[in-house]
Amino acid sequence: MSPVAVILDGYVDEPACLGVPPYISPYIRTVAGALIAYGYTVQYLTIDQLRLDPMRTVELNRANLLVMIAGVTVPGKYLGGTPATLTEIQQVGHMVRGPKKLVGGPIGFGYAAEGGQKAIRQVISGFDALLTGEPAIALDNFLSGNEPAGVLDYTRTDPWSIAGSAIIEQHPDYPYVMCELETARGCSHGASGGCSFCTEPFYGMPKYRSITGIAAEVAALHAHGARHFRVGRQPDILAYGAGAGEYPAPRPDLIEKLFASIRNAAPDLKTLHIDNTNPATIARHEDAAREAIRAIIRHHTSGDVAAFGMETADPAVIAANNLKAQPDEVFRAIEIVNEEGGKRRENVPELLPGLNFVCGLAGETEQTYALNEQFLVRVRDAGLMIRRVNIRQVMPFEGTPAYTNNTLGKHEQRFRAFKEFVRTKIDLPMLQRVFPVGTVLCDVRIEVTGALSFGRQLGSYPILVGVPLHLPRNTVTDAVVVDWGMRSITALPVPVDVNTLPASAIKWLPGVGKKKVAAVMAKRPFAGIEAYRKVAGRSVIDSLMKF
Repeated sequence: MSPVAVILDGYVDEPACLGVPPYISPYIRTVAGALIAYGYTVQYLTIDQLRLDPMRTVELNRANLLVMIAGVTVPGKYLGGTPATLTEIQQVGHMVRGPKKLVGGPIGFGYAAEGGQKAIRQVISGFDALLTGEPAIALDNFLSGNEPAGVLDYTRTDPWSIAGSAIIEQHPDYPYVMCELETARGCSHGASGGCSFCTEPFYGMPKYRSITGIAAEVAALHAHGARHFRVGRQPDILAYGAGAGEYPAPRPDLIEKLFASIRNAAPDLKTLHIDNTNPATIARHEDAAREAIRAIIRHHTSGDVAAFGMETADPAVIAANNLKAQPDEVFRAIEIVNEEGGKRRENVPELLPGLNFVCGLAGETEQTYALNEQFLVRVRDAGLMIRRVNIRQVMPFEGTPAYTNNTLGKHEQRFRAFKEFVRTKIDLPMLQRVFPVGTVLCDVRIEVTGALSFGRQLGSYPILVGVPLHLPRNTVTDAVVVDWGMRSITALPVPVDVNTLPASAIKWLPGVGKKKVAAVMAKRPFAGIEAYRKVAGRSVIDSLMKF
């Protein structure tokens, strides 16, 4: 009988890697493959499953080996899961007493409970070893009797990513699992030291994974039911396979081959999105960047987002923190992505930029926030589209310049005012621009159920959809936009069955509102659209109604 190993997923979130449900990180799959190579039967469990049922600790105690993957270096707000806290990680280490216990992932860089706090390197008690460096290779070295440390080597991890691909079938969200695909590790901007706060330079200069290796993993994942993919584990997708230097020019031919190979490996995929894109790459190499973006659009699925690490619009802060792009460069990159990706397919834009702001950096003053606001107003008033604006306070890690040189705690009131400004003056008009009333979003999956259920499409930074109906979790429905919140939209399932919707949902129909709810309810059932219009008037979603 083969020994049993349990992978406990505490979730990861790094500048260039997301593993919070419905995402599953590459670390999980390569660790699973390494364990299989040693003859283990591999079981998978998430920290949320353990929270819901602490008695599952019994399963962990029965195993021969426990490997926990955890660590957040860019904290966010999550719908699908909550990353493991340091306390929880150490509780696992002390409460599980049967197997050998190993822990790895970005938790090795340090821990803080939230943004705005320093991440302190920890002695994680209760575990037999910390897997430093690349977790799967560190695990392999440990199991072969060597030190639990590992330097990334794709010739070793690529076979494991294939062997470990079946692990996705044990994910609690399966088959609605977003497979984060790794194409590169490390950052070319690290040639000059990297951004002051970023942990990606810890991985060194870029190492690019082969197209053959990526395609083989996608084919294996597809064979095990994966249909949703994001090329997200890389600091700049447009720099894939590019030459040396801090801002290498894109290679559109390689981008074309990469995305075509993923499509060929998973011909019936439902999602193929990207993540990180350096705006300086686009601004400095406009023609090559346009060709690369067009190559992505030829093969991806619509509703995609290119996340720009802008961080700030203050030139003084940019200089003090060795950031990547000046405001005018970011603005030009936004224009280019809008020009290439602004066309709609399946009701939504092909590809839009997203902006990341990091607050609390060295050199920041109250004027910094005014410059940020002015930049966003410039984008808004130019008629451009941004899918989302992410604002966070820096979480400084030991080994980065921001650890000892930052402005945390100095401008709290102005930080909060900036967030409120963005939510009211930028986010709302952008949502109205990107998702006008009448937009049909395909395949919205309900993740939180209640009188107001919440769901999202699977994708890169999908919009949060509130449905004013009690829908079971994992219900998948097309939904039409009827209103907007600050960072979410309200939508109704399509077709819109006017004769059966409760009053709490009827009030969201365009043209109805609170004033006409009683009249609509009193006249039901309607024989058809004309009868309905006599009470509620015409609206942009009439063609989506069912009677």
